[in-house]
Order: sequence, then structure tokens, then C-alpha cells
Amino acid sequence: MAVPKKKLSKSRRGMRRSHDAIKAVNVISCSYCGQPNTTHTVCKFCGKYSGKVAKSQN
Repeated sequence: MAVPKKKLSKSRRGMRRSHDAIKAVNVISCSYCGQPNTTHTVCKFCGKYSGKVAKSQN
């Protein structure tokens, strides 16, 4: 089995885990309907993305 030769310091452990933090979601308002929406996704309310209809309203 692989066993570490030396104990990892708290600093090194923290540096390794620095990318594991939960990041905040970037929320913008839709340019057509004004509803809050995440970036680079189709709007759930009006169905538009980048000026085009991406999803039909049912």
C-alpha cells in the first residue's frame, strides 16, 4: 500500500483543497424578459438565448 513518508502540513493540505470551495453562481437578468437567469443558458421564462428562440413555449 502507498503510505506517505511525511505528514502533510495544514498549509499544503489547504493549498491542495483550494479548488474544492463552492463558488457563487453568476446570475444576470435576461435582456428580453428581465427575469434572473444564469449566464450562457437558455432563459427558462421566455426561451431565448443570444437573441434567438431556443425553446418553444408550450
